[in-house]
Amino acid sequence: MIFGLLRDIKNGEYRTIATPGEISTIVADGHEALVQKGAGERAGFDDGAYAKAGAEIVGTMEEIYARAEFVTKVKEFEPCEYGLIRADQIVFTCIHPAAHPEEVEALLKSGCIAFTAEDCHRYGSPNCEAAGKQGALFGLESMLSINGGKGKYVGGLAGAPGMNVVILGGGIVGKSALQVLHALGAHCTVLDINIGTLRAIQFEYGDSVDTVFSTRENVARLLPGTDMILNCVKWPKGCKDYLVTRDMLRLMEKGSVLVDISNDDQGAIESFHETTHENPRYVEEGIVHFCVSNIPGAIAQSTSIAYAASVIGHFRSILNRGVAEACARDGFLRRALTCYKGMLTHEETSALQGKPWIRPEDVLGIAGRELDPAPHATVSRSNNFYKKV
Repeated sequence: MIFGLLRDIKNGEYRTIATPGEISTIVADGHEALVQKGAGERAGFDDGAYAKAGAEIVGTMEEIYARAEFVTKVKEFEPCEYGLIRADQIVFTCIHPAAHPEEVEALLKSGCIAFTAEDCHRYGSPNCEAAGKQGALFGLESMLSINGGKGKYVGGLAGAPGMNVVILGGGIVGKSALQVLHALGAHCTVLDINIGTLRAIQFEYGDSVDTVFSTRENVARLLPGTDMILNCVKWPKGCKDYLVTRDMLRLMEKGSVLVDISNDDQGAIESFHETTHENPRYVEEGIVHFCVSNIPGAIAQSTSIAYAASVIGHFRSILNRGVAEACARDGFLRRALTCYKGMLTHEETSALQGKPWIRPEDVLGIAGRELDPAPHATVSRSNNFYKKV
């Protein structure tokens, strides 16, 4: 099969989904690898390293799309790419389909086979760890007086107390942020709706970290004494409520910081709007907001290495076994299948966009087999199936 690695074109995106090491593995499996010129350059991997790994360096994304049977990159497809995707072509990237109806329509129209990478991780995405750790550091940067914050030092100084930090969500993102902030001396409180998660954090950190069951009332109770709040909650798409409202932000001191790492429109934070690394901060209700959508892009080399290691198994399985067999053997890859030759196969997207869908195992003809199980990717459910003709 011909594998194609694109250079990401989203503003502020510097990562690559495959380093020269992964290209070498793919070539050793007997496949041809095409790499767009500069695909890994901004993450520290030059074209020469890819060529040495066995790739052919090509000049444009148009050539990648025209020649490759399997096309991959890190972030969503841009409108200029929609017309380049071909029928039966396998595409693999972070589509975030439920939030991007125009992109989904383009993929369906193309007749391609599309996987959304964010749903394929059995052990959680390395991007979540990167977002939590680097997001915590960006929050500290935002606290600096020179960036509009009130200028409180994270661990305190002699005679001056350190920061009080509230972390919403105890998943991979929240735990990663906690690891950094706790190590630097902040007083941290983690909120989650899973008592087991809170208990595990308590066991790991003992009395040095507070844990609280997550409700809007408990968040509001904590905010008057909070210097920085980090949103690490995967908020249900389509939910009309907020975990943190504008009125709640007014409880905090001016110059406090909010970092929205989960970063969703109609997400947990009412005052959220997306920012970029070029212009990362804004102030609302007196609170400095950091709302960059691709925090991991700031540590492009480390994140690229970790991310590539997490998906190379999926790449090899698809390339060596084909889509159906790969999905039968891995339930996490199966739930990531988003479009298959003009049909929607992603339940959350069906639920939120009102589009009919078909289960991946049905469209792939593997429903009668013993399949590797995987939990649902989200809480959204849909019974809006394609009608049988």
